[in-house]
Amino acid sequence: MPAFERIKSGIPSLDKALDNIRLGDNVVIQVTCLNDFKRIVHPFVNQSIEDKRNIIYIRFSNHEPLLEYREGLKIYQLNANHGFEAFTVEVHNIIKNEGTEAFYVFDSLSDLQVAWSTDLMMGNFFCVTCPYLFELDTVAWFPVLRGHHDFATIARIQETTQLFIDVHSDEKDTFIHPIKVWNRYLPDMYLPYRLNDDNQLESLTNSVDLADYYNLIHNEQMEHAEQNIDSYDRFFRAAKESYYRGEITDWTLNKITRSMMTHDHKMAALIRREFSPEDYFYVKERMIGTGTIGGKACGMLLARKMVANYLPQYVKYLEPQDSYYIGTDIYYSYIVENKLWKLRILQRSDEHYFDKAEELRNAILNGKFPESIRAQFRRMLNYFGQIPIIVRSSSFLEDGFGNAFAGKYESVFCVNACSPEERLLHFENAVRRVYASTMDKSALEYRKQRGLDKMDEQMAILVQRVSGTKFDKYYMPCAAGVGFSYSMYRWSDELSADAGLLRLVAGLGTKAVDRTGIDYPRLVNLDIPESTTLTNSKDKHRFSQRKIDVIDLEKNEVRDVSVNDLIPELPDWYLKLICEHDYDTERMFYERGQRRNILFVSCDEIVKKKELMKMMKDILSTLEERYGNPVDTEYTINFRKDGAFNVNILQCRPMFVWQNAINREIPNIEEDKTLFKVNQTFMGNSAELNVDVVVWIDSKKYYSYPYNQKSSICSIVSKINKYYERKDKKLMLVSPGRIGTSSPDLGVPVVFSDISNFKILCEYADTEIGFVPELSYGSHMFQDIVETEMFYVAVMDTEQSGTEIFNKEFFKSDVSVLKDIAPDAEAYEDIIKVYEFDASKSLNLYADFKKRTVICGISS
Repeated sequence: MPAFERIKSGIPSLDKALDNIRLGDNVVIQVTCLNDFKRIVHPFVNQSIEDKRNIIYIRFSNHEPLLEYREGLKIYQLNANHGFEAFTVEVHNIIKNEGTEAFYVFDSLSDLQVAWSTDLMMGNFFCVTCPYLFELDTVAWFPVLRGHHDFATIARIQETTQLFIDVHSDEKDTFIHPIKVWNRYLPDMYLPYRLNDDNQLESLTNSVDLADYYNLIHNEQMEHAEQNIDSYDRFFRAAKESYYRGEITDWTLNKITRSMMTHDHKMAALIRREFSPEDYFYVKERMIGTGTIGGKACGMLLARKMVANYLPQYVKYLEPQDSYYIGTDIYYSYIVENKLWKLRILQRSDEHYFDKAEELRNAILNGKFPESIRAQFRRMLNYFGQIPIIVRSSSFLEDGFGNAFAGKYESVFCVNACSPEERLLHFENAVRRVYASTMDKSALEYRKQRGLDKMDEQMAILVQRVSGTKFDKYYMPCAAGVGFSYSMYRWSDELSADAGLLRLVAGLGTKAVDRTGIDYPRLVNLDIPESTTLTNSKDKHRFSQRKIDVIDLEKNEVRDVSVNDLIPELPDWYLKLICEHDYDTERMFYERGQRRNILFVSCDEIVKKKELMKMMKDILSTLEERYGNPVDTEYTINFRKDGAFNVNILQCRPMFVWQNAINREIPNIEEDKTLFKVNQTFMGNSAELNVDVVVWIDSKKYYSYPYNQKSSICSIVSKINKYYERKDKKLMLVSPGRIGTSSPDLGVPVVFSDISNFKILCEYADTEIGFVPELSYGSHMFQDIVETEMFYVAVMDTEQSGTEIFNKEFFKSDVSVLKDIAPDAEAYEDIIKVYEFDASKSLNLYADFKKRTVICGISS
């Protein structure tokens, strides 16, 4: 049957008035009462069944059914509470499976607003569903309740649909008024009509009849005078009024928590326990759009609230927070408004989950924001002025219990040292980059591994003022880093795992969370903050921070500056906080007749501030207690010349850690059958693991490989990783230097998705070449290690560093099976070896967390 074929509505006079409904039409009926919709749609259903059409009822609402089951009518029962994306995809799949020329009746669109809290998402559903129905030459009927939605949403629906009809009724009359009839015209098509008792339309052509009609409309408008306000804003205003009257209910607060804060039940319970109604109202005032503020924003606000509630003595040291929040609904609206929904649906499928991601990523990067949203962006940017800000991901699933998404999504600095219009353009690009990062391979792999690939993952944005101090042309925090309430890394029996650990750097905290360059953060066990494994200034200098991340206000960019170049630009009071003298090297120069000051960054004077360290320990301990789970945080610390300081908590999330450590009996393994035996430098619980596969990367062969081709090694590791997926094998990667570094000179620059199926990661040193492991503790890679329960060990090259045995000739009699796994990897056979073990030759790893010892070898 050709498109635009005439269809019988079951009401002949309506067919005449509209010049018939046609194939492809979506028919939206705006009513005050759903009985009015039923009066019109029932004849259509009867007619369709009589004509042997494929007629389908999409049922998802709590209102009384619009249709009852009968022969010839197909009913799908859906649940809109599963979320916008899941529901919309389910409807899309039904439409796809039912094919062309199917007829549909939907429950009230207005109930989608109830399920999703906002008009915006209801409008988004219609704007992506209606065109797909049109493409398949269907006919679909939708009721929408008058006065329940803002004018902008009704305007979007009216613009998208083919037919939009107003129905008004009272005890005496029912009136039908076509507002939009697409692609056809009759002289009296847009007149109002009275629907008489015989279901016949009579056009209103005299003033007496028209007076009845317009009086009815006037009375309805008086009842819905606030329709220009989004339904969620109306709800929030009513919540405020009820609170100030002392009448706010738990139901209202639970709805606010669910609709604006989080869908994570554990996080929601914590928020309800800690937040006052004023806290919710403050967040709402600083929101752009609707939806939730996402996991990262929730974690930050919750941590700060816990400090205020349980550690009031430290509130005076906390920097006030004035963040803004771009709600998750804006993300989906951006996808819909830029016509990317079909591509998004295609990418969600198993077949195209990875191969369409890059196309969607690029499309997101090139989209546009509507002027209404840009106006809100401008108002926010006017508040911050030229103070630098950071645009951070804060997705639905991020930073919840069990799903940290650490480092998976982007955070983008906006320096703001430019004109207002340039600030807006930079900010919009930053938001686009965060949105596009949902399509990064590592994020997609992370979601798929955890069975989250079919779940809603809407992206909210947390916009934070960069906490910092201006040093002439540079802007940065005096110090920053990450803090853990539970430490899996102890370098002394005196240190407690429960005391917490800081990863501390000077400048922006990016050096504390990313494994980049030649920088080493200061590790601070809060039990004994000044404790360190480094006993002389030479080693302290060697394992120190070489570059500092700063915001360059002159160049309007974020960059790292070498410590030697930055020192002359910094005041003495600040240098005393972060720097130490390398007395050994200074003495060497002095003996040569040269006087030189050799400084390196250690943050030593910061660590010596007992009040500050106690505050950090108490905060981490309290957060763990209130969360009922170990946590990790991001923070900044700023000082004044007189020694005054403040702390800003930027992020907090629950951290899964291995089970409480137990003693593990470690067997004696002959030295020639031992691959490695180390003390201290490992992370993981006491363990006994059978190793089935070892992937060995030769340090010297890797070092001599051309620099511009080193990254190709990652693709081979990734192929090995993929090959053993779902094979129930325990894999160990033994690699020189730092696994996951951004610099190929320092190690193999894999991302986590390249090694996601490994059970053990072993970094080993080769100081002849310059490969030195860095304990991953606190980096984004560490978060992945923790969440997937990987075991991590660093094998150094001296017994003083904790390594008793490391046998590089251990595998000399074994045959690599790399060519069986990746036949096209022949050029890499000298660099990468893959050794498989079985019951005839069993390789085992034993670890005792309490004794801080791990051994890997062939036990008899």
